[in-house]
Amino acid sequence: MGKGRLEAFSDGVLAVIITIMVLDMKAPQGADLAALYAVLPVFLVYVLSFIYIGIYWNNHHHMLHAVERIDGLSMWANLNLLFWLSLVPFVTGWMGENHFAAAPTALYGVVLLMAAISYTLLQMALVRANGRHAALAHAVGNDWKGKLSIACYVAGIGVAFVHQAISDVLYAVVAVTWFIPDRRIERAAV
Repeated sequence: MGKGRLEAFSDGVLAVIITIMVLDMKAPQGADLAALYAVLPVFLVYVLSFIYIGIYWNNHHHMLHAVERIDGLSMWANLNLLFWLSLVPFVTGWMGENHFAAAPTALYGVVLLMAAISYTLLQMALVRANGRHAALAHAVGNDWKGKLSIACYVAGIGVAFVHQAISDVLYAVVAVTWFIPDRRIERAAV
């Protein structure tokens, strides 16, 4: 089965997710810097979430270019990933509006964790559909970045109820780790 429709559908969903996030942002209720400061938490979590969606879009693109075919399992795994990413605008708004409070920060981490697990499941489904000797299988290797990300999310979720700033730093560290596309997959996609 060809992968073009899967990639086009995914691109469209990710574009809608980013659009929803920006439309959820409200303008400051005043014309001074104090009014701008009041919406700073919403803006900061928006930036982090935008970066995350961009990271998923970029790596998803490279991963699909590293495979020749998809199957039904790959399609369902992709939908699972898109489901979790579609929740990013909700948790972004909740976390920003509540100034990084414990429960919204933890739920933000849960959504990020589930998206990371879903991405791993999609990766595994694509390897299965293309064979252990395909370019993607070799590029993924032991996936230390994926395992580190999951560990950081779990830690961030747990520590959110102790000190939210530590959770936020952990979530940002994962984003920085993935900001540059996964070179292994990028090389395999060529």
